Amino acid sequence: MALALAWAEKSLWLSNPNPRVGCVITTPDGDLLGAGHTQAVGEAHAEVMALRDAHAKGLSVQGATAYVTLEPCAHHGRTPPCVDAIKTAGIARVVVAATDPNPAVNGQGIARLREAGVQVETGLMADAARGLNIGFFSRIIRKRPWVRMKMAASADGITALPNGESQWISSPEARQDGHRFRAQACVVLTGAGTVLADDPQLDARGLPLSRQPHVVVIDSRLQTPVTARLLRGQREKWLYHSGVATEQARASLETAGATLITLANAHNKVDLTAMLTDLAQREVNEVHLEAGAALNGSFLREQLVDEVLLYLAPTLLGQGLGLSNLGPLSALSQGVAMRWLPPSMVGPDIRLRGIVDNRDLF
Repeated sequence: MALALAWAEKSLWLSNPNPRVGCVITTPDGDLLGAGHTQAVGEAHAEVMALRDAHAKGLSVQGATAYVTLEPCAHHGRTPPCVDAIKTAGIARVVVAATDPNPAVNGQGIARLREAGVQVETGLMADAARGLNIGFFSRIIRKRPWVRMKMAASADGITALPNGESQWISSPEARQDGHRFRAQACVVLTGAGTVLADDPQLDARGLPLSRQPHVVVIDSRLQTPVTARLLRGQREKWLYHSGVATEQARASLETAGATLITLANAHNKVDLTAMLTDLAQREVNEVHLEAGAALNGSFLREQLVDEVLLYLAPTLLGQGLGLSNLGPLSALSQGVAMRWLPPSMVGPDIRLRGIVDNRDLF
């Protein structure tokens, strides 16, 4: 199963919005026959890829065991049911890490295999399989994506000098690592302030990718310039606004390739909770939030952040802009409590990942 999970990781930058799944097929004695992982959306799933691998090697899978990181699908979606491929191939035993929360599957794949006489075992390394698909589980169970807030700062928490200079506090290695997290997300999200100040591309660069994450801008007044670099390319560009912009501004941005979505709250700002619900309906699993202190603070105040990804550079800057404008708080208990994952060194910087309390739902 550990090998199947390693194969599932090969889908990390590829399979969105489908889950990352790996499959390993062995003889009853444990000899490897085939392995595979889920391909791009609309293409073969992990089980089919593993069966193809064994077939290409001229190996029979009759009576074999398949280790799958997520329950095989039992419905005809963009591809035929994987349970049918497993049964037809003559697999005798299937070991499943995690059951699929999708109502179209959710135990039905396991039930159909057992009805066909296939021995099925579940639960082996389930936490690792769910962790690899935290966004998929979030979208299906909570009806909203997993939100990962990425920040880079000095060791004393400064993200920019008082004059606004911020490029670059983190190292090239940390920035490249950040692109890897962008690549696994369905969307990269920022605010209009960041677009106006930095004109970012918000794509994932320097990686062997066949797909780019879509881009989302929280832009209440539609201030994004039609020349903004993030509007280039073939990916989706979703601009959420409050409906107060002129028709001319709307028409110009739509001509530039943006999809405009009106979701206003009582303060004529974008309703962030409704925005996440809308993104889930657009099959967004993971949101990679890269924004300024104001938008970061809004997401934190509304308890919409699930994970913090923080790069700390080995430098002290003293004064400047902070990570977010959360607060002011009157008690320590009002802070956002997190559980740290094991830290990592990325070049000269430290990478910290924190899971917000009460987010271990899956």
